[in-house]
Amino acid sequence: MNRRKLIQSLALGTAGVAVSGKSFASMKDDEYDTAPLKGNINHSVCSWTYNFLPLDEMCLTVNKLGFSAIDLLAPKDWPVIQKNGIYCSMCYTAGKISLTEGWNDKKNHDWLIKDFTEAIPQVAKAGYKNLICFSGNRRGMDDETGMNNCAEGLKKIMKLAETSKVVIQMELFNSKVDHKDYMCDKSSWGVELCKKIGSEYFKLLYDIYHMQINEGDVIRTIQDHHPYFGHYHTAGVPGRHEIDDTQELYYPAIMRAIIKTGFKGYVAQEFIPTGKTKEEKIKALRYAVRRCDV
Repeated sequence: MNRRKLIQSLALGTAGVAVSGKSFASMKDDEYDTAPLKGNINHSVCSWTYNFLPLDEMCLTVNKLGFSAIDLLAPKDWPVIQKNGIYCSMCYTAGKISLTEGWNDKKNHDWLIKDFTEAIPQVAKAGYKNLICFSGNRRGMDDETGMNNCAEGLKKIMKLAETSKVVIQMELFNSKVDHKDYMCDKSSWGVELCKKIGSEYFKLLYDIYHMQINEGDVIRTIQDHHPYFGHYHTAGVPGRHEIDDTQELYYPAIMRAIIKTGFKGYVAQEFIPTGKTKEEKIKALRYAVRRCDV
């Protein structure tokens, strides 16, 4: 191949990439795969990112899109989803919800233990499995002290969690952009906490968006530490928007890596849709679920 042909070939290849790199907004409805979901991934969506829909309507939308789970709902919301045949894939307690005041500070242990002691039986009775928790912010505390404090407090609810078969899951957040000073901001820190607690009923909610920002190396981390990950969240990086070709993560490959670990839990979409209309935002969710359905 001479230089001219090589340049022509490279130019054609570049053009091909540009054409195939579509955002969800540029796609027509007939470009979507309308076949049933494959069943390799259990799909969900986080309620707060689609809270412009009343919960009843969100349930109907989820059903129409071919899956049947919503993340991050409190007990007050469960009757609505139950009548619509929707599962709560990640639960809140009925009490105080704080991302900044968490298990790393002993001053919070009394109210946290009370809230979780009440919530765990509620979750089990409703037929759900996962209950979210948070480390809280550092506020000058070193990571080792915070980890020891988390382990000390969480161990006091683990027997109840184990007998109730409810998994307590601490979410990993990035501390660079969205949650400044949050302590559980590295998968290695979270994994060590899991080892300290030593229970199959304590795991990490591995948020792909957050961990791409804080540490990257997402697929290798999933491969190496998947026994400690009980749940996954998605979003586009940068910006926390749609997971289309306008952002840096290639979600089909990440989903295939998750499947290879034998994971049977839920992957919940947690991106903030950028569409101007309700229909555009629902289209983005439809696209994201299809993109992750490998």
